[in-house]
Amino acid sequence: MKKVSVIIPVHNSGKYIEECITSVINQTYKDIEIIVVDDNSSDNSLSIINGIKDKRIKVIKLNKNSGVAIARNKGIDKASGNYICFLDSDDYWYLDKIEKQVKFMEDNDYAFIYSNYLYLKGNHTHIAKVPSEINYKKALGNTSIFTSTVMLNMKKLDKKDIYMPLVTRGQDSLCWWNILSKGIIAYGMNDILSVYRVREKSLSSNKFRALKRTWNLYKYRDISYLKKIWYFSCYVFNAIKRRLF
Repeated sequence: MKKVSVIIPVHNSGKYIEECITSVINQTYKDIEIIVVDDNSSDNSLSIINGIKDKRIKVIKLNKNSGVAIARNKGIDKASGNYICFLDSDDYWYLDKIEKQVKFMEDNDYAFIYSNYLYLKGNHTHIAKVPSEINYKKALGNTSIFTSTVMLNMKKLDKKDIYMPLVTRGQDSLCWWNILSKGIIAYGMNDILSVYRVREKSLSSNKFRALKRTWNLYKYRDISYLKKIWYFSCYVFNAIKRRLF
């Protein structure tokens, strides 16, 4: 079996972190390392993490709150797996997530894959369906690649290719754009493999802020103003479609 590195950045996620990590420990695919990066939490997150006993867990504690991009990058530095996955600390996986993704990756020799996922907001759920494939230009108008569904093939990518950019918001989308701009195509699985927990006060739960975040990300790409408007219009349409259908 090929090792899969799972990177979990954590900041004040005491309410959800045990469910998150447990969903990785109990995966049907067993050859994994779980790299938990505590971004200087001030709640009981770290004590909960340390109380979970599994030899595959590696804990990195940051001495100051540095943000999710740096936390993920610290995890990438530590990762030794053939494949790298990300899981946010308030999300969790279905138990066959890694097994299905490794098979999909190896059967097709892909570099970058992702999947459908489930929105969970309180007691309300909604399935987010993603495109079967996304190239760079499509990705500029469609931010449906959800970080907690991604798997990257480190035979085809270097770590320098997948480091999260040090921007305040939208690091993951910008990272996917950077990878895809090299000519790589990301392929989507029709399986629902991850649960995205939408918290009322989370950055991504504020729709206006999400719109502003995506618009601001375009300044990091060398595209004209008219193309920015086109891609942004596509993004708005796809975001609405993903949440309604």
